Amino acid sequence: MVFYKTTEEIELMRESALMVSKTLSLVAGLIKPGVSSKKIDKEAESFIRDNGGIPGFLNYGGFPGTLCISINEAVVHGIPSDYEFKDKDIVSVDCGVIMNDFFLHITHCKSVC
Repeated sequence: MVFYKTTEEIELMRESALMVSKTLSLVAGLIKPGVSSKKIDKEAESFIRDNGGIPGFLNYGGFPGTLCISINEAVVHGIPSDYEFKDKDIVSVDCGVIMNDFFLHITHCKSVC
């Protein structure tokens, strides 16, 4: 079934998508050797909440993180931990935000250099 959106709803969705994009931009700048995925997860949660959003993954089905952070051969849904990134790690980050009554989700991948 197709649900048509009003111009106002599309603008609210755009704002929600921008929140996810801004969060991933923040996270990308934090991923570097010696930083833990748990620290990045906490930074993302604070950023989302400080900007009027709700972390979309946190506590969903018992998931303990704001972000799904998968490292190297892990495919999806990595749980943030005390693991500290190392040089040449490949990190995939999924971020979901609930904002303006819409849920938006984007994935970002980065190689740690």
